[in-house]
Amino acid sequence: MLLPLHDDNPLRHIRFQYVTLAIIALCVAVFLYQATLDARAERVFVMSFGAIPAAVFGLAERGAAIAAIPASVTLFTSMFVHGGFMHLAGNMLFLWVLGDNVEDAMGHQRYVAFYLLSGLAAALAHAGLEPASQIPMIGASGAISGVIGAYLVLHPQQPIKTLVLRFIVYLPAWVVLGLWIAFQVFNVTMAPKGAGGVAWWAHIGGFVAGASLIFIFRKRDVPLFDRGYVRPAKRRSIIPDSE
Repeated sequence: MLLPLHDDNPLRHIRFQYVTLAIIALCVAVFLYQATLDARAERVFVMSFGAIPAAVFGLAERGAAIAAIPASVTLFTSMFVHGGFMHLAGNMLFLWVLGDNVEDAMGHQRYVAFYLLSGLAAALAHAGLEPASQIPMIGASGAISGVIGAYLVLHPQQPIKTLVLRFIVYLPAWVVLGLWIAFQVFNVTMAPKGAGGVAWWAHIGGFVAGASLIFIFRKRDVPLFDRGYVRPAKRRSIIPDSE
């Protein structure tokens, strides 16, 4: 168990992480809707809006009852569907702690594109390695892996308040997030076909995409690797919103 709980990294270009909050709210709203469905209806919902690799690549047909949208569109809708409360809570915690500073580094509009592209790269990484799979992939973890990759490039030295087993400690981001990606690589090595119902390759694909895209999407005056940043004692927004 290793979970980021909080960082004191200030916002420098935006007043508030509106997009990050909107993504969290949308994922929660979808999950609450799922909770109102019976078991059969929820299965149809997941099969309709989850990304099924075989359907995405045209290797299998979805039944009429579940073909609510084109299969290609599910590469995006799958990012907002979750398989249970802990699945949702873990993803949203990572996004809340890390997403604000990534959004800050590129601005609201570019952050939307960055998030969706990271999620798309994650879904394609999984689907490309298992093109015949008819198991729907759901969850925001692929896109959030992109956020993790971007944060690591931006702020590797930033202390993060972290739950490690039953202890709360402050660790630099490169330790917390480095251990996270090492865990994904370990699981790919031990279970390359996503045993256990986790699309490990999606996490790795999203991480690589986010760590790469940050070089393109960041504002020109935003440094990388914590260069030129002096962290204040308290978290606060220090520059009015420019978007």
